[in-house]
Amino acid sequence: MPEFTHTGDEKKEFVRKMFDDISPSYDFLNHFLSLGIDIYWRKKFIKKIEIQDGNTILDVACGTGDVGFQILTKHSVSITGIDLSPKMVELAQGKARGKKLDNITFIEGDAENLPLDDNSVDCLTISYGFRNISNYETALSEFYRVLKPGGKLGILEFSKPKSKIIDIIFHLYFHHILPRIASFFSRSDAYRYLPESVDFFPSRHDICRKIIYSGFKRAEIHDLTFGISTVFIGFKDEK
Repeated sequence: MPEFTHTGDEKKEFVRKMFDDISPSYDFLNHFLSLGIDIYWRKKFIKKIEIQDGNTILDVACGTGDVGFQILTKHSVSITGIDLSPKMVELAQGKARGKKLDNITFIEGDAENLPLDDNSVDCLTISYGFRNISNYETALSEFYRVLKPGGKLGILEFSKPKSKIIDIIFHLYFHHILPRIASFFSRSDAYRYLPESVDFFPSRHDICRKIIYSGFKRAEIHDLTFGISTVFIGFKDEK
């Protein structure tokens, strides 16, 4: 029996409130609980997307902006970050001011109802936020809508490890060790929700099917670190 709701408006409101509440410790816990490997995963994710200088990028579920800031260390682009949590957006805006960056902006908004015009961005990224969306199909349709012809969708998410040994270790850490450590620093149910949301996340091939059914001409899967994380890339037709 799941502890949390994984679809619909109830999930959306829970996610919004949860990320507002954990925002002060979010960056610290991300790096601490992953032993810093989350930084490596994001760098590999960005490299796989093959961003070009001059691109316009939308970073959905941007959190405190780490993906956008990492992109700007390698590429001259314009980035908009959008997140459901207003407190996450505030933190991202503060980090941008501290870095004195004027080519990245952050706004509050919903992945299922993006406040952007059709065919307006070259690349759309979403890092460890896709599983938190209440309706995957609605969000993917929105992603397809705002991407320009020839544009690319990049999704980075946790997956089920392919190695049985790694899967056992991952399950033990994610379900039993991580929530106990996190509870000393943050809202405890947020880190019980995390492993459950990964358990309820569709398989790699189901995600690829959803991407294709949303209109993308093809999709790719790239596993990272024994399949603990996976990069999905969707390609919009150039026509």
